[in-house]
Amino acid sequence: MPALLAAVAVRVLAGVLVSVGVSYSALPPGAAQDLTGEVHDEQDKPVAGAVCTLTGPVLPEGGLPVTTDELGHFAFPGLAPGAYSLTCAAVGYQPVAKNGIEISDTAPPFLTFVLPPEIKSRQQVEVRAKAPSAAEQGAAPPGRISAPQLRTLPLVEQTFKAALPLVPGVVRTPDGKISIKGEVESQGLLLVDSAEMVDPITGAFSIQIPIDAVQSLSVYKSIYRADVGRFSGGLTTIETKAPSGRFDYELNDFLPTPRIKGGQIVGIADDEPRLYLTMPLIKNKLNFAEAFEYEINNQPVRGLAWPDNEIKTQGFNSFSSFQYIASANQVVSVTVDAFPRRTQFANINSLVPQTASSDYGQEGISAGFTDRYLLSSGGILTTLFQFMKFDSNAHGQGPEPMLLTPDGWGGNFFNIYRRSSNQQELAETYQLPAKDWHGRHELKVGLEAIRRSYSGSSDSHPVLVNREDGSLAEQIDFRGPAFLSATDTEIAAFVSDHWAARDNLSFDGGLRYSGQTIGDPATFAPRFGAVYMPGSSGKTILRGGIGLFYDRVPLLAGDFTQNPERVITYFDNHGVALGPPTVFQNAYVRVDENGQHVVPSNNHLASTPHNLTWNLEVDQDLAPGVLVRLSYLSSRTYQQFVIGPSSQPATPATLLLTNTGVSRYNEFESTLRLRPKEQADLNFSYVHSSARGDLNTLSAVYVPFESPVIRPNLFGTLPSNVPDRFITWADFKLPYESTISPVFDLHSGFPYSALDELQNYAGVPNSRRFPAFVSLDLKLAKDFKVPFIPWLRNHKLRGAVAIFNLTDHANPRDVYNNITSSLFGQFVGFQHRFYDAYLDIVY
Repeated sequence: MPALLAAVAVRVLAGVLVSVGVSYSALPPGAAQDLTGEVHDEQDKPVAGAVCTLTGPVLPEGGLPVTTDELGHFAFPGLAPGAYSLTCAAVGYQPVAKNGIEISDTAPPFLTFVLPPEIKSRQQVEVRAKAPSAAEQGAAPPGRISAPQLRTLPLVEQTFKAALPLVPGVVRTPDGKISIKGEVESQGLLLVDSAEMVDPITGAFSIQIPIDAVQSLSVYKSIYRADVGRFSGGLTTIETKAPSGRFDYELNDFLPTPRIKGGQIVGIADDEPRLYLTMPLIKNKLNFAEAFEYEINNQPVRGLAWPDNEIKTQGFNSFSSFQYIASANQVVSVTVDAFPRRTQFANINSLVPQTASSDYGQEGISAGFTDRYLLSSGGILTTLFQFMKFDSNAHGQGPEPMLLTPDGWGGNFFNIYRRSSNQQELAETYQLPAKDWHGRHELKVGLEAIRRSYSGSSDSHPVLVNREDGSLAEQIDFRGPAFLSATDTEIAAFVSDHWAARDNLSFDGGLRYSGQTIGDPATFAPRFGAVYMPGSSGKTILRGGIGLFYDRVPLLAGDFTQNPERVITYFDNHGVALGPPTVFQNAYVRVDENGQHVVPSNNHLASTPHNLTWNLEVDQDLAPGVLVRLSYLSSRTYQQFVIGPSSQPATPATLLLTNTGVSRYNEFESTLRLRPKEQADLNFSYVHSSARGDLNTLSAVYVPFESPVIRPNLFGTLPSNVPDRFITWADFKLPYESTISPVFDLHSGFPYSALDELQNYAGVPNSRRFPAFVSLDLKLAKDFKVPFIPWLRNHKLRGAVAIFNLTDHANPRDVYNNITSSLFGQFVGFQHRFYDAYLDIVY
C-alpha cells in the first residue's frame, strides 16, 4: 500500500507540474555563480574558523554553513540565481548579517565581513533599513521560542514541552498534558522539520527531541496556509539545527544533581547529560550533527512520604542529522531519531501511592528524508518521506484488584496494554516561481499520503469502588484479554497562494482536500487570511483570517468495539448484590443528518473531527523596541469522538462511542514586548479565555491510561480552562558574560469536579477551582573562558543556578474531591521552592 500511494502521488504531481509548464532540467550553463568573501576583525586580522551561513531559495530551512580558512576566506560555489542572506559568526565576536545579496548572470562582488567583539555595542551589526512589508507578514503569526531562549530561561525540565506554556494561550495541566487553544495535545500536531512526530495511535507529544538540536520552536493557534493539516487544535513546529561545516561540540548539564535528606546525600535526584556534536564528513558537501541526551530523573511528588514519592524516569534520545549538498540546485537532508524511555509510577500524586500507579514504557525509531530541488524555471520541488515505528506499554504494580475510595486510590492499577505501531509519510510539494499579476503571487501545490497502523492487546483486572466506611459499593470486572488493531490511510492535496497585492496589503488563501479510510472519505478545508499595514511607517499591522481544519481520526476510535467489555455489579451497605451483573457491550453510533446509525465495525467510521477558527489582531509599535499586540480568537471543534454509557434504557446495556462531541474556545490576548536595548528582552502577556466542551473525549478516557470509572458524558468546563492568566518572562544580559532570566506566572486555579461515593459527578462537573497559581522562577548563568585547557580553548564553561517557585507559594496540585470523604475540600500536594544547578561546555 505505501508503495502504491507513493507511485500515485508522484504521477499526479508530475501531471500538475507538466500542466504549469515546469522543466526538470538543471540550470543552463553559466547561470550559476560563486559567492566569495572574507571575514576579519576590527584590527583587519583574518578570523579563521568563523561559520558563515547562507539562506536562499533552495537551501534548507537552517541555511547552508561553511567555515572560513586560515586567511578568513569563504566560498559558496555554484549558486543559482536569486536573493540570498548571509550571516557570519565566530566565538568572541558579534554576528554580522548581510541581506539582499542578489545572484544573477553577472558575478557577485567579493564580500567583506567585519566582526565586532562581543563586549561592544551591536550598532555595527547590519539591520534592515526599512520596515517589513505586508508581504512578509502572516495573518496569524506564531509564538516563537528561539534556541538561546531555550537555553537561558528557567525550565523545570530541559525539554521543548516545558517551554510551550511560555506562549500565551498554551497551558500545561497538572497531569502534564499540553493544551493549545483549549484542545489537548493529541488533537494538535507536532511537526519536526515538516514531518509528523507524534504517537501514531494517540496523537500525543510522546516523542522528545533533544533540546540542543532545536533551532526554533513555534506554536500556531491559527494558521491559514493550506499546506498543513491533520489537526483540530494547535500546531507546534520545530526546526532543528542544520549540521555545520565546522567541527564543534557542546556538553551540557553533565554533573548529576544529588538528593539531599537531613543534610545527607542519599542518592541521585537527576542526571541528564546532553551532547551536541557537529562536523563535516566531506568538506562543503556532507555535514553531520548528533544530539544525544541521557536521562535519569527521580521526580519527587509532594504529598507522599519519601522514599515512596518519586516518579522514576530513565531513557535516552538520539537525534542524528545529515545534510548533503548535491549541487547548487539540490540539497538532501536525512534524520534518524531513537527515543526509548521507561517511567515507573507515572501517575502518582498525593492521593495515588506508588502501589496504585501505572508504569509506562516506550521505544521507537524515526527516519526521515527530505530533498529540495531548484528547477530551471525557478520553482522548488520538495520531497519528504518518513518512516516511524513506535511501541508502548503500560501496567500496574501487581495483580491485586484496584481500589477506589473517597480518600484516594489503593490496590494495583487495573489495566495492562501493549501497542505496536508504525507510520509512513510521503509528501510532494512544488513552490511555483513567483508571478506578477496585480501584485506578486507565491503559489504552492502538493500531495500527501500517510498510512498508520497498530496492533496490541488490553487486559484488566477488577476495580472495587468502596464507600467511606470501607464497604463495597460497586465492582467493575472486564471480559478479556482483547486483541486490538486498526489501520488508516489518508490522501491529501492542497493549493495555496500568498498574494502580496501591495507593500502594505497581502492575502493568504488556499484549499485542502483530504480523505481517510476510517474517517470521512472526502473533506474540503478552505482558508483565508489578510494583513494590512495602514500608512507608510509600518508601525501598525492589522491581521485576520478564518479557516477550516480537519483532524486525523484517532486509531483508538478505529478499534473501540474490540476493547474488553465492562461488567458492573452494585452492592448495598452489607455487601449484598443489588441485582445481577450488567454487561456493557461496546458499540459505535454515528450521528449524521439522517439520524443515528449503529456501526458494527469501526473500520469505516465515516466521520472526521473538524475545527473552525477565526482571529482578529492588531500590532502597534509604540516606540523603538516597544510592541503592543491585541488579538481575539474563536475556535469551534465538531464531531469529536466521545465515550459514555447509553442514556436510553436498552437491553443489553451499551458503552457508546459517538461522533457528537463539541468544544468551544474564546480568547482575548494582550501582549507587550520591550526591547529597550540589545541586552534586554521582556515579554508581558495577559490572556482571558473560556474553554468548554464534552468531557469524555477519547484522550480524556484512554490517554495516557484508561480511566477506571467511565462516567456519563456531559458538556461543561474543560479541565484546561484557565479564565485569566498573566505571564511574563525576560532575558537580561549582564556584564561579565552573565545573564538573568525570570519567568512569572499568575493564573486562575484549574477546575475540578466533586464526586459521589460511586465516583460519579456530584453536581455540575468542573464547577470548583483550585486556588490561584502564582510562581516566580529565576535562572542565573555565568560564562567562563578556560584557555589553559587545550580542548576548551575555543569553548566556554557555563555555570547556572535555577530557583523555582522563588516566593514559595503553596500551589496545591491535588484535592480531596469526594463529598463523602471527611477531608472533602482539603487541598494537598503543595509545591514548595526548589533549586537546580547546571554546568555546560558551550561554543
